[in-house]
Amino acid sequence: MVDITQIMRFDDLASKDSPIHNLEGRVKLIFTLLIILVCVMSKELFIPLTLEIILLIILKIAKLSYWDSAKRLLMLLPFGGAIIIFQPFIQPGNIIWSYSWINVTDGGLNWAILLLVRMIVCLTAIIIYSSTTPLQEMASSFRKLKMPRDLAMILSIMVRFLFLFVDELAAIRKSQKSRNFTIHGKNTPYKWRVKQVGYTIGMMFLKAYEQGERVHKSMVSRGFSDTSEMFNEKKSPEKSDYLFIITIIIIVIILEIILFKYGGQLGYFGQNLSIN
Repeated sequence: MVDITQIMRFDDLASKDSPIHNLEGRVKLIFTLLIILVCVMSKELFIPLTLEIILLIILKIAKLSYWDSAKRLLMLLPFGGAIIIFQPFIQPGNIIWSYSWINVTDGGLNWAILLLVRMIVCLTAIIIYSSTTPLQEMASSFRKLKMPRDLAMILSIMVRFLFLFVDELAAIRKSQKSRNFTIHGKNTPYKWRVKQVGYTIGMMFLKAYEQGERVHKSMVSRGFSDTSEMFNEKKSPEKSDYLFIITIIIIVIILEIILFKYGGQLGYFGQNLSIN
């Protein structure tokens, strides 16, 4: 059953006190995007692996649990992992293993390893950002970085009413459970159980539509129109924010210099693994 306390726990986790939590929202967003951009553009393992070590240090500074972060990472990996699994079999290169019509190439295996490391680094950066930034601050950061007004409005409203939506779903599921209904039950036909789940989804769509109409009428009654601008809290980055982002940029530049000058001495970690 969907439990609202689980989602509230993530927002409470993002509201803790630590040097990373206290960074300005835009700084954390820029940091996350910078890590993802550098990682995706890297063709060697050296930079992504080094960035992952830095991210693990930041996890420690943010007082986040390695175990909880690893579980969240494992939950997200299958979404891109399904694509990575097939790379050794479909990419060109020298065949290093073969069985019947199945061939594994060195180029495909190297490319799969690079993609996996990239994905782990990007997901770790996103986990740090989501674990140290409350939902409302995320929406505010996107607005301050000039996200299109309509998208920013949708994002802000979604964040504000997300907990209400999940709470409604939890109430419906609790009502179903009180009547001994469970999707995994064996005492009722499977088709009937699927139909009840469909009714639940349809009910949530109706409730979301009705809630949206009420919210819109409430906003219009308070002067909202197509030309209305959203309120942005005036909060300037502090010295610690500038120091943090400058430090990350300097580290990235140093890593690029090391790779450029000593790439040949790094062995496999300095080898170009991308598929041209």
